[in-house]
Amino acid sequence: MTRSILVTSALPYANGAIHLGHLLEHIQTDIWVRFQKLCGNRCIYVCADDTHGTGTMLNAEQAGLAPEALIEAMREEHIRDFAGFGIEYDNYHSTHSEENRALSELIFARLKDQGLIHTEEVAQLHDPERRMFLADRFVKGECPRCGAADQYGDNCDACGATYDATELGNPRSLVSSAKPLVKRSEHYFFDLPPFTEMLQDWTNSSAVQPEVSNKLAEWLDGGLKSWDISRDAPYFGFLIPGTEDKYFYVWMDAPIGYMASFKHLADRRESLDFDAFWNAGAEANTELHHFIGKDIVNFHHLFWPAVLEAAGFRKPTRIHTHGFITVDGVKMSKSRGTFIKASTYLEHLNPECLRYYYATKLNGTIDDYDINLEDFVQRVNSDLVGKVVNIASRCAGIINNQFDGELAASLEDEALWRQFADTRAQMADWYEAGQVSRVMREVVALADLANQYITKHAPWKLVKQADRRGQAQAVCSQGLNLFRILAIYLTPALPGMCKAAADFLGARPFAWADLGQPLLGAKINPYQPLFTRMQKKDVDNLVEASKEAPEADGAAAANGADEAVSIEDFNKIKLKVARVAAAAPVADADKLLRLTLDTGDGQRQVLAGISSAYRPEDLADRLVVVVANLAPRKMRFGVSEGMVLAAGPGGEDIFLLSPDSGAKPGMDVR
Repeated sequence: MTRSILVTSALPYANGAIHLGHLLEHIQTDIWVRFQKLCGNRCIYVCADDTHGTGTMLNAEQAGLAPEALIEAMREEHIRDFAGFGIEYDNYHSTHSEENRALSELIFARLKDQGLIHTEEVAQLHDPERRMFLADRFVKGECPRCGAADQYGDNCDACGATYDATELGNPRSLVSSAKPLVKRSEHYFFDLPPFTEMLQDWTNSSAVQPEVSNKLAEWLDGGLKSWDISRDAPYFGFLIPGTEDKYFYVWMDAPIGYMASFKHLADRRESLDFDAFWNAGAEANTELHHFIGKDIVNFHHLFWPAVLEAAGFRKPTRIHTHGFITVDGVKMSKSRGTFIKASTYLEHLNPECLRYYYATKLNGTIDDYDINLEDFVQRVNSDLVGKVVNIASRCAGIINNQFDGELAASLEDEALWRQFADTRAQMADWYEAGQVSRVMREVVALADLANQYITKHAPWKLVKQADRRGQAQAVCSQGLNLFRILAIYLTPALPGMCKAAADFLGARPFAWADLGQPLLGAKINPYQPLFTRMQKKDVDNLVEASKEAPEADGAAAANGADEAVSIEDFNKIKLKVARVAAAAPVADADKLLRLTLDTGDGQRQVLAGISSAYRPEDLADRLVVVVANLAPRKMRFGVSEGMVLAAGPGGEDIFLLSPDSGAKPGMDVR
């Protein structure tokens, strides 16, 4: 029975470029959607840019543009970047749309009519210079729990505490550097507590992953609170009906953006009925699936289903939640070049390499995923080039050159073909559950079997024997049929490569139903390489091109260079042992050496003014002490990612600090 499915990904914010983190989620969603379509299901994929908020207003002001012009330019950039990775939406819209305005006002009116909206005064930090209330991310100060400086207005990176921005010590506005004042303002709230029982039942259903359900239970058991759904002017967004200076908070209208994007599509496509997918009771005939990151589970699993329930709309069939991305075991970093933008990636590497590598990681849980750059290259080359594509390249030449491109009329080993084809039910279950990595592992295991079969029969030898040419044709035809099955399994993850494979085999685009019938007696087209090997140098060039020196916070140095340093500031310094992997002079610099340091968790470049005391060749493999968490500094001669410690009056009297014997790179120095 054909299913009717509506699918969404979380909405990228309109203030920044698409990067590896966005790509994980949207590739994950695209793979799931493509699988559904491959199986013949009716699956519609919509998304939009999340455009509202103070950040958009300030960025537009800084760029000298109207907010509408800024967000439309960013939307076009996002669409282009996603398309570069083969991600296909049926509609990619904007939350700043008339459909979203109308739906937001409709939902608000329904909530208000049921007595679920009330107002109350809240205390907030207010910038006296810009005359605006400050969101948590626009204020920094000292943590009220541990005293750590330079912490945002909602949580502390040092001790993990959460708090209200009004609790910060010595707060400062990141908008103007002014000291904010505490002011009170009337806000609108959605009454969430009455939905506790419904949410307890729903979050323990098949709609929610078990590990997410366990986390949600902590909030539910602790007692839900009313949800603030408004913000004060100035603000870029939708005015709340009946007010002149109150706007819908971005997390009120952003999820409604899912509905608005589909409404925009349905209004232009007669075959789609908005009510059939969104009205209460639609669950019987249609499905709704959200793909999100684990950082926004509270909005999607508590606030959103409660709003939908109250407003007379259906709740999601399932919310697919994933973890975060790290690169080489650590958080993505602009200074290290691992905060990689989609557009930069596309300048250096085949996008399907990343699609495949992500596919090998996806497991249907909220675990974090790591991109190990060496493994990235090795996995793509070994699995795709060395195993899967190798099957086609080994067999195609003989069929094309010796048999005029014609496949044999029967299988040489039907049992082996059936072994490959009969895995389709298990493969489908894995795709459905989001366990894409298991599909990829099984494909590689089957590819090994296919290559072993070809090696065993050696058709390149058989074809030279007049009485065994027919067997050579049969073996190669068998190999290409095994490859065809693997290509169908890979189609959701690698649509570009698999379309080329279908064209090469002279077939229409693949369908899941094709797995039940081999391709026999057909003509194939001349073989063209389906995938080329990745080069480590291209990955290195990508990382280098992604490096950025972080911008300094202009307010941080407001008190001048003579400001006293607290013991808390001093305790932040992390000293580590590093090995000098390479040293070289810096052209046009009298005192600098360019040091490549091995810190145990990777390499970094440090520019050190020690050339008057040390020759580069004398520093190789020497152990030094480095300030490991110093913010990278952009200099005339490049970016310096740390500082080696030395003492002395200068000139030839500079003495590098060396650790005790037996130390290793990465060890802490105390």
